[in-house]
Amino acid sequence: MNHPELFLLGTLRALVEVALLLLLGQGLLALLAGQRRHDNSIYQLFIIATRPVLKLIRFVCPPQVIDRHLPVVAVFVLFWCWIGLAWLKRSYCQAQQLQCF
Repeated sequence: MNHPELFLLGTLRALVEVALLLLLGQGLLALLAGQRRHDNSIYQLFIIATRPVLKLIRFVCPPQVIDRHLPVVAVFVLFWCWIGLAWLKRSYCQAQQLQCF
């Protein structure tokens, strides 16, 4: 591989996309399942998959942010990370005179 930085940026962006989609899926399922969402096995899988992201956001956020709002904060943070990584990838491709799609 000639450009490991480009590979790293693409991998990080893909991980952010997966985490973002997992959080959005968890939120959508919570809306559909209502109060009985904790009995749903798929919702339990979403909780397990999103736990590392929410722990990271809890570590970064000030203590005034309550736990109920953490998923919303995580979605906004992940969205801006995704945008930032896209910008970095574009800047790298322009600096190296590559045609990245």
